[in-house]
Amino acid sequence: MRIENSFIPVRGVGETTERKLWQHGITHWDEFDGSVVGDTLADRIHSFIEEGRTHLERGDVAPFAEQLPAASRWRCYENVREETCFLDIETTGLDASCEDVTTVSVHRGGETETFVKDRDLTACRLETELEESSLLVTFNGQRFDVPFLETCYDIDVTTPHVDLMYPCKQLGLDGGLKAIERDLGIDRDMPDLSGRDAVRLWHEYERGDDGALETLVEYNRADTRNMEPLMEIVADRLHETVFEAACADE
Repeated sequence: MRIENSFIPVRGVGETTERKLWQHGITHWDEFDGSVVGDTLADRIHSFIEEGRTHLERGDVAPFAEQLPAASRWRCYENVREETCFLDIETTGLDASCEDVTTVSVHRGGETETFVKDRDLTACRLETELEESSLLVTFNGQRFDVPFLETCYDIDVTTPHVDLMYPCKQLGLDGGLKAIERDLGIDRDMPDLSGRDAVRLWHEYERGDDGALETLVEYNRADTRNMEPLMEIVADRLHETVFEAACADE
């Protein structure tokens, strides 16, 4: 599903009105002719479409993400798939006020990079990675990864954000990232570890075990890479249940 299939970012258009438009065959901006809704709302939708095309030509999905309900931001993904940044962090604990970020992995355009504390993990590097991305995708990042980075590195994460945990819940996929991966048959490149293992590995590295850091980095990278196939599955399934199901009722 693409943003051009969406009308709910328009003020005054809720899910019921959007579904009504779809059911009347208006499933894309190109098909909107002002019918089905009143004149005032029709004018608002026409203005939204005109401005929206300009934003999409620039690859800017931020205005749509701001207006879409958080549970619907997955609709932005198909428009900026190649510019989407999948991100995951590892830390020494759960409290950003007194714990550290140890590694941050970002996966974009088929490439994965990992930044390590006291090496190349800096506020400047994080800001550069986010500025180069049209969409940020995390798992539980709304409550953990993003506020942790903002606190520890004094940065302001403004990149449009999809936290996969919430659209997964819409589909009945509960539990942590690795549990959902198993349910969906998404393979991992390395044995299953936990957040507690990640803390232990970092402390072993600080005591001189370089192999522990290698394991930690691979664990962090696996979490990050595996969010891409999960995002694809979630977007496809929600496309079917939200969009195709409504169109079938036409």
